[in-house]
Amino acid sequence: MTTTLYIPMDTAAVAAGVEHLIPAIQAKAAQYQQPIHIVRNGTRGMLWLEPLIEVQTPQGRVAYGPVQCADLDSLFEAGWLQGADHPLCHGLTENIPYLKNQERLTFARVGITQPLCLDDYQAHGGWEGLQQALRYRPQQIVDIVTESGLRGRGGAAFPTGIKWNTVLHAQAEQKYIVCNADEGDSGTFSDRILMEGDPYTLIEGMIIAGLAVNATRGYIYVRSEYPIAIRVLEEAIQRAYTAGYLGKAILGSDKNFDLEVRKGAGAYICGEETSLLESLEGKRGEIRFKPPLPALEGFMGQPTVVNNVISLGSVPIILAKGAEFYKNFGMGRSRGTLAFQLTGNLKYGGLVEKAFGVTLNELLYDFGGGSASGRPLRAVQVGGPLGAYLPQKDWDTPIDYEAYSAMTAMVGHGGIVAFDDTVDMGHMAQYAMEFCAIESCGKCTPCRIGSTRGVETIAKIRRQEQPEQNVQLLHDLCDTMLAGSLCALGGMAPYPVLSALEHFAEDFGLQPATTANH
Repeated sequence: MTTTLYIPMDTAAVAAGVEHLIPAIQAKAAQYQQPIHIVRNGTRGMLWLEPLIEVQTPQGRVAYGPVQCADLDSLFEAGWLQGADHPLCHGLTENIPYLKNQERLTFARVGITQPLCLDDYQAHGGWEGLQQALRYRPQQIVDIVTESGLRGRGGAAFPTGIKWNTVLHAQAEQKYIVCNADEGDSGTFSDRILMEGDPYTLIEGMIIAGLAVNATRGYIYVRSEYPIAIRVLEEAIQRAYTAGYLGKAILGSDKNFDLEVRKGAGAYICGEETSLLESLEGKRGEIRFKPPLPALEGFMGQPTVVNNVISLGSVPIILAKGAEFYKNFGMGRSRGTLAFQLTGNLKYGGLVEKAFGVTLNELLYDFGGGSASGRPLRAVQVGGPLGAYLPQKDWDTPIDYEAYSAMTAMVGHGGIVAFDDTVDMGHMAQYAMEFCAIESCGKCTPCRIGSTRGVETIAKIRRQEQPEQNVQLLHDLCDTMLAGSLCALGGMAPYPVLSALEHFAEDFGLQPATTANH
């Protein structure tokens, strides 16, 4: 009897050596005269177990990982193709607590289906949202998305429905949908996992967005460092065209939508929507003045919806199951789920999709397993390189946009980077400001000059050169950057610096009172 093995094709598994592992498995199976059929799926998000291989058994899929070539003899001898016990066996995949305790809505199919198989996608609920959208008028689609409470998952958290409504009512012959897949924040990989593991979810979401605002063309701007995602998306788009989901007369309707992938320019600033649009038009990635907003004058000066991968990937389930279903997850004005990405000094790094309201303590310990080093965790940066460093006293605050904003922190794209008690937070603050100085597009003075002077000033404080005066100078610089920068790069670069000063003053050689804003 032929046994089916599910082996991830995603970047994390490839980085862990899965492409070398597959021929070895095939050779060993032939040696043991056990026929196998290999299905390439997306990752389950348990990245510490990659390469994670699932064996199909009558009871369900049984997980083994991380599997290396040296493990194959013992696996075959133990009878892993029959789901037998082994030190690398984790039992039924669905029963692994890390997976079982999530609320997977946007990522419901990732790791389960074959990413490029249209039949597999449809069998697991794919295209149901599009079928519903084709029955509605554009305003009805916008109203459903608005009612769901979906907000931008890229960082700014702007209500998706309001943005769509603006584009819908803008007067223009041509409108566009642009997907921001330039996932450049440190500790983030949820966009990549969705694009590699369930590309049709993103494609379906973009088609629905097009129907909602009367846009007939879309672009997915993918960072150049994601070659597998680019390849998967291009193949998925081609198959969607062939099957009638893209192009003229979508599924026999009178609606049209064309879609293509564009490779990013390799600049962090191109994750900001107006810089992305400049790059998409073939120009240098640089901030545009606002107004006009991209919703009114975006790509090629036309009304444009710019949303990130997770925002657009969440739309199909909202249309398929209704606004009420989606908004029942979450808390306050933060509805639905977010894909948190656990990285840094954690035992179990990976992707966790949970409803808003979960706490950092739950993510760090119930899912992340505490520090990989075994030492106490001391600080956590949430929301990428512009996010605040949060001390332990803040880890029980429910994660929602407003609660974090009240702490001068941000949820952002859901990236979580953990540090144990050996971290030097003075160094981390300087590193954060240096990142801004290097990645600044240079258009506005507060960001271009302020970040450079900021790096110098932090270095002086750490060397104990006139610490009180330089702390005051650093606060003044940060105030100028917060108030005067044209975009979030300069406007939020002070967050990690000021939070490090406030909560970890001793790492700068300062007393806590010294760091207060005078």
